[in-house]
Amino acid sequence: MNTLPNPKCFAILAASGSSVRFGSDKLNLQVDGIPVWRKSYQILISCPLVSGVGVVTRQEKISEILAAEPGMTFVVSGGETRAQSIRNAMAHVPRGSTHVLIHDAARPFASADLIERVIASAFEHGAAFPGLSLTETVRQANNDSWHELDRSQIMRVQTPQVVRRDWFEQALSQIEDDLTDDVGYLIAAGFPVQLVQGEPENMKITHPSDLPQMPEYRMGFGYDVHRFSEDPNRPLWLGGVEFDERPGLEGHSDADALLHAVVDALLGAAGEGDIGVHYPPSDEQWKDCPSVRFLSEAANLLKSKGWHIVNIDATVVAERPKVMPKSLEIRKVISESIEVAIERVSVKATTNEKLGSIGKSEGIACYAVATIRR
Repeated sequence: MNTLPNPKCFAILAASGSSVRFGSDKLNLQVDGIPVWRKSYQILISCPLVSGVGVVTRQEKISEILAAEPGMTFVVSGGETRAQSIRNAMAHVPRGSTHVLIHDAARPFASADLIERVIASAFEHGAAFPGLSLTETVRQANNDSWHELDRSQIMRVQTPQVVRRDWFEQALSQIEDDLTDDVGYLIAAGFPVQLVQGEPENMKITHPSDLPQMPEYRMGFGYDVHRFSEDPNRPLWLGGVEFDERPGLEGHSDADALLHAVVDALLGAAGEGDIGVHYPPSDEQWKDCPSVRFLSEAANLLKSKGWHIVNIDATVVAERPKVMPKSLEIRKVISESIEVAIERVSVKATTNEKLGSIGKSEGIACYAVATIRR
């Protein structure tokens, strides 16, 4: 039982692996738009039970990590083994820390709840680690036969692992072997450790095959506005559907403000500019061009970059025409053009309550939000 008053937990982020099994530097893979190691760092530093974070990494990454997160307590060079790296980091842990948390930088999906549960257990018992039970049958090779092991007695061990500092330092001084996890030193030295239920999502990125489990999501916003044409016979197009009202909207193409907003949302989400970059009004080839073409080509461009369109949510702001009677038809056009299920396309309409130029029926404004995944 831990009897230390006012325990204080300092975190070490282990980022000194060589990524040999992955084939490239996995710690610089992007998760939520930032490198894997930085995602793990931010999870730790945001935990209210963590007093500070230090990083142990390869010598060549020290300047890069310090530049990205200059507020961290320390960044030190690791050794050739995990044990050597952790020993290097322990020499820099602030003296007032009663407990040390060690977490793999390659586990960027640990939840705040998991981290807090492991720390709380270590504060109570002295040391704790998260683990998951096995669901598959486990066999051990024994000469030419295979012996089935009792999987109820076997755990998949995760990080973060939290240990009493004085226990850990004593265990490191006693055990010279290079063990593969940190509570292993306490177990070998005879100290008690507590199991905490781990999380399946807290996976460690080890091989390229682990990547499909971590998609990148982005969102894009689109806006377009067109005034009504002075040509009384100009067709009115919205969402790839022709309306009976005349005149239509003024523009170089068919002036479909709704599809233009959707195209801008898609291109913006993928960082591919806007509709004016790809289809400039100064280019005569786009004169009176159906905007459905712009939409289909934008969707194909995203697919060529590895993006999948998750959903579209669009809104038309107009005093006229009445859009909602044709909303299902518009949703069908959009869904077929970008090849997503129609239930992933939303089209709404509202008025501007007769305020401003839109409220005076001088034109139509459209907004769109797109979500994409890679």
